[in-house]
Amino acid sequence: MKKLGLIIFPTLVSLALLVGCGFSVSYAADGASASNSQQYAATVNGKPIPMSTYRAEVNRVLGQFSVAGRKLDEKQTSTVKKNILESLISRELLKQQAEKEGIKADETTVNAEMAAIKKSTTPEHFAASLKRMNMTEASFRHYLATELTIRKLIDHDLAAKTTVTPQEVKAFYDENPQFFKTPEMVRASHILIKVAKNATPKQKAAALAKIKAIQKRIKNGEDFAKAAKEYSQDPATRANGGDLNFFAKGQMVPSFDKAAFALKPGQVSGIVTTRYGYHLIKVTARKPAGIIPFDKVKDQIEQHLRAQKIQEALPAYVEALKSKAKIETFVKS
Repeated sequence: MKKLGLIIFPTLVSLALLVGCGFSVSYAADGASASNSQQYAATVNGKPIPMSTYRAEVNRVLGQFSVAGRKLDEKQTSTVKKNILESLISRELLKQQAEKEGIKADETTVNAEMAAIKKSTTPEHFAASLKRMNMTEASFRHYLATELTIRKLIDHDLAAKTTVTPQEVKAFYDENPQFFKTPEMVRASHILIKVAKNATPKQKAAALAKIKAIQKRIKNGEDFAKAAKEYSQDPATRANGGDLNFFAKGQMVPSFDKAAFALKPGQVSGIVTTRYGYHLIKVTARKPAGIIPFDKVKDQIEQHLRAQKIQEALPAYVEALKSKAKIETFVKS
């Protein structure tokens, strides 16, 4: 199944959720104090958004465009900057509303989310990400706690009041079959004898002789999985008998892919050459292309539609908060 754009409600309420939602910002009058205009990007009900925070976010976002190879003209850059300021103001409004309602993410939730983020990457990548965001681990944790508090607020004020009917779920399934198609797949095991990129002809010949000897043993009745455990040089699959689980066309390198999809369950390929070396492939099962049954995806669809409705309701919710707030901005348009 192709991933639905919002199939799972986001773990965090990203600032990007609010960027470009059409919020208008009233710029402060020319009479705003010079000190405020230098120190603050904006104030929301008297609480400041530091100019340093605004500039750091601008640099981060513009840096992402640069890394992606996108050059923004003056008008586009101005729009991005305005959206960032609007996002920071919206975030502050949500934070203040959470405080007003006595809503706060508990330490257990923050700790669990922090641990999940760390687990999803390497320590080196995590440290590099913090450096790019100009954050310490402590400041990131504080930011994370605020984001989780905002999510809790939205869960309380919007999610709890958002309903999705069974009819809406079924209609989405019926009207979007492209999301639920599954391609033809095979389940295969393999035995790999590695050949280095810079291998000499003698080394290649030795590897080929080794795979041929294994091939002969299998033809003489040796169990494929047992041979894989004993001889395969693929550390990722060796322990489980070379099992690669199910995969669709295009997921493996071309020669491996072609050989695997040409086999019937129980058949073993001839020697297949890839950039990794020499392989023997055994297909153990096949699945035809099809459609995932409704009962298996209805819960995911319901989550997707609920998240979509929440996103659609969020701009009006923030606009209502803003209409009651005193907002001054000190960033020149």
